[in-house]
Amino acid sequence: MFDAILIEKNDEGQQVGVQRLDEAQLPEGDVTVRVECSTLNYKDALAITGKGPVVRKFPMVPGIDLAGTVESSSSPHYREGDAVLLNGWGVGEGHWGGLAQKARLDGRWLIPHPAAFTARQSMAIGTAGYTAMLAVMALERQGVTPDKGEILVTGANGGVGSYAIALLSRLGYQVVASTGRPDEKAYLESLGAVEIIDRATLSEPGRPLAKERWAGAIDAVGSHTLANVCASTRYGGTVAACGLAQGMDLPATVAPFILRGVTLAGIDSVMRPYEDRVEAWQRLGDLLVPEQLEAITRSISLEEAIPVAGELLEGRVRGRVVVEMAR
Repeated sequence: MFDAILIEKNDEGQQVGVQRLDEAQLPEGDVTVRVECSTLNYKDALAITGKGPVVRKFPMVPGIDLAGTVESSSSPHYREGDAVLLNGWGVGEGHWGGLAQKARLDGRWLIPHPAAFTARQSMAIGTAGYTAMLAVMALERQGVTPDKGEILVTGANGGVGSYAIALLSRLGYQVVASTGRPDEKAYLESLGAVEIIDRATLSEPGRPLAKERWAGAIDAVGSHTLANVCASTRYGGTVAACGLAQGMDLPATVAPFILRGVTLAGIDSVMRPYEDRVEAWQRLGDLLVPEQLEAITRSISLEEAIPVAGELLEGRVRGRVVVEMAR
């Protein structure tokens, strides 16, 4: 038996709670993992609250991330006792996920747990930090080096934004943070931001082309914000788009792309190939330090994840939330 957050749906709507489940109820898979830690992402919060069409079938255990130890395996790649990590692959959406004490998974979705981190630390990073690393890698691959100029990070107080600032700063970039919470200025500066701007300067409809400023950007917001970021990116710059907190729409023109050669790089973390995942986590291990993880992170229990999901959607959660199964 094990505890899990279970989302169910009937004629009266969606119900969610922590339930005691039997291992026989776990879905198909060739690796069973004893989950040590998971985390609470924006997508998980949408699933738990029912405020977004994340869950594709019911009942569902949410949780797109997990870190734990293999209990049993028929996969040729893992054996009992191996420490493993999972991000994405539709887990927590179409396949039972990590907000549980046990998970049964396809071994092809897993990677060996990075030696640089404990389970709590890897979940403090989670999909947010992993996505931020992929976005930084996209800027690097497009030739956006620290000497090219300022890098903008939108949604700076969120998980992706927090890690993007920390990673870019460690690599020597001058990072400007866009946030709607100016009271968090000290926090963002502690991560490495050299300037804080109000998100309102980017979130309203803007001009097709604005004054050139950014050598590159990492955007977790979408909609008008992303359009304005592209419009103010310098010639030959790159914008890595990885979120939609403001909306899925992109009310922009082609002007930045055909007149300034701006590149819009889409960042998908869900279906990323194994090699990219391993590279991203290796880079995270090289760049992040424990003090930064602690500054960004707090821990909660499985039961606490349900109310905290609502807080996250209301913009009242700073940085990262780790869900510890033994807590």
